Amino acid sequence: MAGELILVVEDEPQIADTLERYLRAQGFRTERAADGERALEVWQVARPDLVLLDLMLPRLDGLEVLKRIRQRDRTPVIVITARAEEVDRVLGLELGADDYVVKPFSPREVVARIRAVLRRAQGLVRPASHLQAGALEVDLEALRARCQGQELSLTPTQVRLLYLLMARVGKVVSRQELLDGLETEADERTVDAHVKNLRARLGPCAALLETVRGYGYRLREGLGEG
Repeated sequence: MAGELILVVEDEPQIADTLERYLRAQGFRTERAADGERALEVWQVARPDLVLLDLMLPRLDGLEVLKRIRQRDRTPVIVITARAEEVDRVLGLELGADDYVVKPFSPREVVARIRAVLRRAQGLVRPASHLQAGALEVDLEALRARCQGQELSLTPTQVRLLYLLMARVGKVVSRQELLDGLETEADERTVDAHVKNLRARLGPCAALLETVRGYGYRLREGLGEG
């Protein structure tokens, strides 16, 4: 998986330099922005395959950048934060981030996360599959989902999460199993944030996604397709 364009949004020059050097050594191409407004400008023109986004930015903070990207596009985004408090991680994920890393981090860790998110975004985790459960449909290859025939606006991670649940419709899927399926090293609360965001975008089909307290989630088959 070489040649993908990564937009590095980081206002600390030393960190940005290190990330760019390591990414290029691993075969990626890079663009760079040091503030939020510039990040949006570069993103709109360059259309990167993934955005590596620091939260603490001048002019426009990272969460606002993420919000504006998600209003227009499904570009995969990995959030970088210097603050380890869970609220930052969860808030970023609720706005549609696909993963996060906390400073200090190793460039190797960042690259591993980038590769995992890109695999999900490009539908390369396993052979392409189309699943249907009642009113819900998901096409992993096309990264599309529908409820009662209506297109749902989902990020690649949300499509993957829905696919994992639909593959075992009617059965409880543990948080750890979902983490393994999403190929992320994040904690189980990250799954809760992803599921909350997914449920908010399922429209009438949100009622099909059930929480099994203390264990995980279940997608039941129901609702008519009309």
